[in-house]
Amino acid sequence: MIITAMDWWTPAGGTLIEWHPTAAASERAAAAAQDAGPLSFLQENHIRACNAARQVGNDHKAYLGSGTDIDGDLDRNALTRALRNFVLRHEGLRTWFDTDGVEITRHLLDPGDVDFEARVAGEFTDHEQFRAYLHSRFGSEAVATSWPGFAFGAISRTGSFTLYYGCDHALSDGASQALALAEIVELYDAEITGNEPAPFASTPAGSFLEYARLENQLAAGFDADSAEIIEWRDIFESHGGVMPGFPLDMGLAPGETAPVRPVELNVLDADGIARFERICKEAGGTFLSGIYAAVALTEYELAARADYFGISVLATRLFADFGMSQGWFCNFAPVAFGVEGARSFTDLVPVALAGYTRTKRLAAVPAQSVIAALLKSGASPADVAASPNLLSYIDFRRFPGYGGQAYDRGVLFTGEGRTANASMWFNRDDERLYLGSQTPDTTLAQLQVKRYHEHLWSVFDRVVTTGDYAVPQSGTRRICDGRDASAMNIGSR
Repeated sequence: MIITAMDWWTPAGGTLIEWHPTAAASERAAAAAQDAGPLSFLQENHIRACNAARQVGNDHKAYLGSGTDIDGDLDRNALTRALRNFVLRHEGLRTWFDTDGVEITRHLLDPGDVDFEARVAGEFTDHEQFRAYLHSRFGSEAVATSWPGFAFGAISRTGSFTLYYGCDHALSDGASQALALAEIVELYDAEITGNEPAPFASTPAGSFLEYARLENQLAAGFDADSAEIIEWRDIFESHGGVMPGFPLDMGLAPGETAPVRPVELNVLDADGIARFERICKEAGGTFLSGIYAAVALTEYELAARADYFGISVLATRLFADFGMSQGWFCNFAPVAFGVEGARSFTDLVPVALAGYTRTKRLAAVPAQSVIAALLKSGASPADVAASPNLLSYIDFRRFPGYGGQAYDRGVLFTGEGRTANASMWFNRDDERLYLGSQTPDTTLAQLQVKRYHEHLWSVFDRVVTTGDYAVPQSGTRRICDGRDASAMNIGSR
């Protein structure tokens, strides 16, 4: 499984098959009863933002998607049953929403109302044609304000087939996408062979509706005087009372965004990963704290940030029994630690570990509780609501589908709208550590992102080559020395 850009995925041609609700299922979905339970904070804000974008005529890009290739001829009937079983396992996928811009109403289908059928949509051999087709399907069907809030399809050919799945972010996240097609293929194989699917595709999956209820219940237990809220607020205020942005000037005015340009950077190969992890552990840290140390050093050298401040994306699936569930199970928490006192990378690794240990503790506070407390303390609504520059780390070896063809051949991607940031999504598998970033597609922004990524790569490279990286004295700057620059393999198309 890799994360890549949607337009970089080039499956082989064949017959396009789409799955849609039957006419009867669509009719029952439109009449589905209201469900009075709460939405999750991220889900609610996402639906409001999508509605506002739709009102001004913007295309829908707020979805995630995945694809994979499977050996053997496609059995459409078996896959139809597998898709239905998949949706029945995940209560959140039986929901859709309507909103008038103020109130949001969730509708929940009864399990017996779920039914799908396959339709042939033509042939394709041209990748540009397929990209346009996929963008059209996801933009019009992977929308949570109708049911289903996803688009599912296949490319059928003799001896193999390709699957793809795109879902509105209100109903999915990156981990959900990493799980989805592997689970559907397990259910498909069970239909073909009569065998039981693997445990991750057969044991009960927790409901996202229950997760939303628990999140709201947890949020109600925090207020401005809670210790975690005070700590969150202190970190925020000590860094200027604004969310962290990309450290280099990208030439965008406050509030301005630009179209996304995806960028991918190979950071370490398998041998480099092993050396880097060993160095981090011997320094008293972890692989992830080493990533944070490298990022902090880059920002110290390029932007004179003596105190690192970032926002981490953390999974909340283990809050209860939601490990195999489909939904948006994420929270955000600050990562902050000093850089200036460290003399080397290995000095900084345990400092970064302490900073991230605090991050995990603060991640227990739901985002809505933090935002309410920051606003109550007098923080600017615009500063609190600004999209921060994020850092995420996913180890794709840890997912239950690992080792199966659907998972190992899988790709994961997101819709590409507009951005003012260059958030970094570090991803690890058996072969490499790489980062993906959705960056502003302007000349200056691309120059600054390239400069940042080259320097970051040089930090990793020097650590694995020499065992450490010296922190320059205050007032000095080191530039990327260009050693074996081709190894960086920065991709941008």
